Amino acid sequence: MYLMGLDIGTSSAKCLLIDRAGRVAARAGGDYPLYTPRPGWAEQEPEDWVSAAFAAVREMLAASGVAPGEIAGVALSGQMHGLVPLDGEGRVLRRAILWCDQRTQAQCDAIEAAAGGREALLERTNNVMLTGYTGGKLLWLREREPEHFARMKVFLCPKDYLRYRLTGALGMDVSEASGTGLFDTRARDWCWEVIDAVPLPRAIFPPTAEATAQAGTVTQEAAEATGLRAGTPVFYGGGDAVVQAFGSGLIREGLIGAVIGTAGNVSMGFTRYTRNPGGKLQAFCGVTPGSYMSFGATQAAGGALRWFRDEACRDLAAEAKRQGRNAFDLMSEEAAQSPPGAGGVTFAPYLSGERCPYPDANARGVLYGMSLNTTRADMIRAVMEGIVFSLGQIVEIYRGICVPESVTASGGGASSPLFLRLQADIFNLPVRTVSAASEGGAYGAALLAGLGLGWYRDAAEAVSVLREERRVEPDAASAALYQRPRALYDRIYPALRDVFAFGAR
Repeated sequence: MYLMGLDIGTSSAKCLLIDRAGRVAARAGGDYPLYTPRPGWAEQEPEDWVSAAFAAVREMLAASGVAPGEIAGVALSGQMHGLVPLDGEGRVLRRAILWCDQRTQAQCDAIEAAAGGREALLERTNNVMLTGYTGGKLLWLREREPEHFARMKVFLCPKDYLRYRLTGALGMDVSEASGTGLFDTRARDWCWEVIDAVPLPRAIFPPTAEATAQAGTVTQEAAEATGLRAGTPVFYGGGDAVVQAFGSGLIREGLIGAVIGTAGNVSMGFTRYTRNPGGKLQAFCGVTPGSYMSFGATQAAGGALRWFRDEACRDLAAEAKRQGRNAFDLMSEEAAQSPPGAGGVTFAPYLSGERCPYPDANARGVLYGMSLNTTRADMIRAVMEGIVFSLGQIVEIYRGICVPESVTASGGGASSPLFLRLQADIFNLPVRTVSAASEGGAYGAALLAGLGLGWYRDAAEAVSVLREERRVEPDAASAALYQRPRALYDRIYPALRDVFAFGAR
C-alpha cells in the first residue's frame, strides 16, 4: 500500500507516492502559467491547478503500474495565502490572487488599524498583517471588486480548492488558516474579534481542521478524472512551507531548517505556543495538534545568485552548457578561489525588497567594499555569503528563543557543497541534508496521510523514515573569520534605510 502527496506550487503541481518506509515509488508533475496583469500583481486560474494535478495523477498511475486500490490515502500541500473566492454553487468567481501579489498594502494597514494597532493584532494572531497574507486580499476584493465580494459565499486557499474538487468538502487546515493573518493561532480558531472589527462577514470563513484530519473521500467524479479509486480517504494536509518543514523532520525546538530556493527561509517547529518576537517571524499552527511552525523569509536567495549568473557570468553559463554541467557549479568553483569574507566585499541581497528581519519593500541590493583588487571570484563569493548572512539573521532570532542544535538544508542550495560549508561556518552549527529534501511539500503531505491513517503513531515516528545523507560540521577557524564580515553585513540595512526610502520616492 502507498501514500499519495499532492502539492500545488506556484509554477507546477506535483504528486508522488511513498511506501510505509518513506521510499518514493513514483512521481509526476505538470506546469501552469502565472498571470501578472499589472506590476506587483500575481494571479492564477484555479482550473489550471486542477487540470495539472489530475493529469499528473493519471500519468503517475499509468507509469508506475500502481493500482488505484493500492493507494491508502491522499493528503495535500500547496502555496499559501492565495485567495480563491467561490459563489454559492462552488464556482470560482475570479482568478486567484497569489501569495506574491503586492497590491494590498493599504488594506493590510486598515486591518492593523481596525485591530487596534500592530501590537494588538500581534497579541491576537501572533502575526502582523503582511501583503502576502489572505486577509488584505479579502478587503481588496470588497473595495475594488464589490460585485465579486457580494457573490462570494466562502473563500479557500489553493490546495483547499483542489481538495474541494477531489472530495466536494469545503474546509481549511489550521496551518493555512494561520497564513490568512486573521486566525488565532493560540486558540487554533478564527480570530472573530479582529474579523468583526474589520468587519468581514463570518459566513465566508470556511470550517477549519487539523492537517491530519480526514476531509472526505475521493468522489466518483474525481475518480473518473484522476484514475484514483472512489472512496479513497483524503486528509486536509497543510500550507507548503509548514508541510515541507515537517517533511524535513523539523518537529521540535532546536531543529532549524534553511531553504535556499528562489527565495529563502529559516524555520523551526515548536511543541508549544511561542510568542513571535516583535512580529518578525511568520508564526503558524503546525501539522499535528498542539504543534507550531514559524518562519523567517528572505526575498532573494537563489534568485540573487541567478541574477548574478545572468548579468555577470554569461561566459560560465555558456561553458557549463558546452560541458553539460550546471552553471552554478562553475560559479561555486570560481567563488572557492576567494577567501572567507570575499576579499572585503559584502553583498546585501535586497533585490526584491526584504521581509525578515527588515520588512521593507524599498530595500535594494548592495555590493559594498569593492576596490581595484576585487575579482569576480570575490563578487560571486560575496553574493553567496550575503545570502547566508541574510538567513543567519533569522537564525539569530531563533537563538533568542532556544539553543539551536543543527540546521537541515533544503532547496537548490542543499546541492551546493560551498553553500553547505558557508551555512555551517556562518551559522556556526552542524548542517545536514536528509532524504527527500528535494521532493518539497508533496513528500510531507504523503507522511501526513500516513499519520491520518494511523500508519505512524506520531510525528516523530513519521519523520523517522528520513535518512541523513550529508553532514557538514562548522570549522572553528572559518567561523571566527566570519565574525567581522557578519558584523559589517548587519550594519548595511540600518545605515541605508533612509537612502532606500529616498530612492523609492
